[in-house]
Amino acid sequence: MYFYCEKCKKPYPLNTHSYICECGGMFRLHKDKMDEVHNDITLGEVETPLLPLKVGKLEVLLKLENLQPTGSFKDRGAHALINEINHLGIKKIALDSAGNAGASIAAYAAAAGIECTVYVPDDISPEMSKQIEAYGANIVKVPNGRMSTCAAVKKNLGDAYYASHVYNPLFFEGMRPMAKEIYKQLGDRIPEYIFMPVGNGTMMIGLYQGFMELGRLPHFVAVQSSKCAPLYEAFKVVDEQPKKTTIAHAIRIERPKRITTMLEILKQTGGDVVTVEDAEILKAKKYLGSKGVYVEMTSAAALAGAEKFFAKGKPDNYKVVIPMTGSGLKR
Repeated sequence: MYFYCEKCKKPYPLNTHSYICECGGMFRLHKDKMDEVHNDITLGEVETPLLPLKVGKLEVLLKLENLQPTGSFKDRGAHALINEINHLGIKKIALDSAGNAGASIAAYAAAAGIECTVYVPDDISPEMSKQIEAYGANIVKVPNGRMSTCAAVKKNLGDAYYASHVYNPLFFEGMRPMAKEIYKQLGDRIPEYIFMPVGNGTMMIGLYQGFMELGRLPHFVAVQSSKCAPLYEAFKVVDEQPKKTTIAHAIRIERPKRITTMLEILKQTGGDVVTVEDAEILKAKKYLGSKGVYVEMTSAAALAGAEKFFAKGKPDNYKVVIPMTGSGLKR
């Protein structure tokens, strides 16, 4: 396995301290057929269940990723990333995160005995901050939003490996098995639609790679907040709007680094992008809670998006999967 530049195709070893190509291109992962990501470090990852849910006349299946060890789907990516860099002998990492990725990577780093520093926005929730610190990670709080944390960690990396869930393709590698899980759980069937909240697009990219391996693609529908919707603006070719704070913190990403890849995935899957209001997110979260499902606002945004998309109904035989990205205990 090795990284290569998506623009000029220059190869880089997995243990490189570069996080982008010298030409400015983002890294992708090359794997030969016999290559496998190592699997020595575990926190008890699970195959998450599909839970049937009916919202009015809309029937969906919730993929309960909130049941992963640290409470979010990011554990899949962290498991792959930390296992591989641990195998390479890397013992010091740094990253930036709005919360979930920071908690996941800090937890797996702790299990591997890797020193970890997480740069976070200074408005991170106290619960999320406490979780990251509980794993022994160092927290650096950065003012002025999510983009500032990314700039700060790059400036201060020093001799640390940049274990970024956005820049490092090993993270996406951990998402791929979710596609096969869904396929098996549906009786060797690809769902017609998957709705997912999208910020940096780590789930979208990983799931796309997983379904490509299966040979068939569902329609991917990205859900964003109306207050911060760069993918929607690019996909619909509408004027860029001023970005505002949304209650769905995990998708408050103003300038996603892999937006070109996400646009291509939407094209390849015959997908779409839906935006939702904070009031719609709150309504969906309340409904999920009334059914015994306690998740973060970002998960509720995905359900709100599915409701809006299928406002006029859907064919009865369509299978619609909605990953519940994180636990409500985090905020």
